[in-house]
Amino acid sequence: MKNLTFLAIGMILFMFAQACQNNPGKNYNKEPQVDSVGQKFIKTAIEGGLTEIKASGLAITNSNNHQVIGFAKMMINDHTNADSALKKMETSKMVDSLDTISASHRQMITILSKKNGAAFDKAYLTMMVADHQAALDLFKNAYKSTDADVDKFAAATLPTIKMHLDSAKAVLATLK
Repeated sequence: MKNLTFLAIGMILFMFAQACQNNPGKNYNKEPQVDSVGQKFIKTAIEGGLTEIKASGLAITNSNNHQVIGFAKMMINDHTNADSALKKMETSKMVDSLDTISASHRQMITILSKKNGAAFDKAYLTMMVADHQAALDLFKNAYKSTDADVDKFAAATLPTIKMHLDSAKAVLATLK
């Protein structure tokens, strides 16, 4: 009977030991792992990307201009990739964000969604020029963050933003 008791206690201890080994400790630190400049950059960049993806989706549907549609497809592709990287950074840096489009951008998208043809194209590209100018300023100011990952991402993405801005201006200039 003693042997059976020792065997039962041994098995219980063995199971507890195994359970503890497979349960790594959790980081209960709720504080963001990036300074306030980096937090604002991450949140604003994600929101801007989501806005441009949504507006570009409308362009594919509402435009008949192949240049506008090509530009919109480039926006969706590039911003989807950038947002993916930003969301990984958001998670790793423990930045609390809702990842939603702001009220002002939602209003712009609503107005845009009611337009078609040439009126849509001009409104969409005007929005893209304004948004990319704001993004250019945001990414240029990211160097003020003390976080190396924020600086590295902003520096690597800045040439793409400049190219988007130049492309939007060029396509807008071709519209009548």
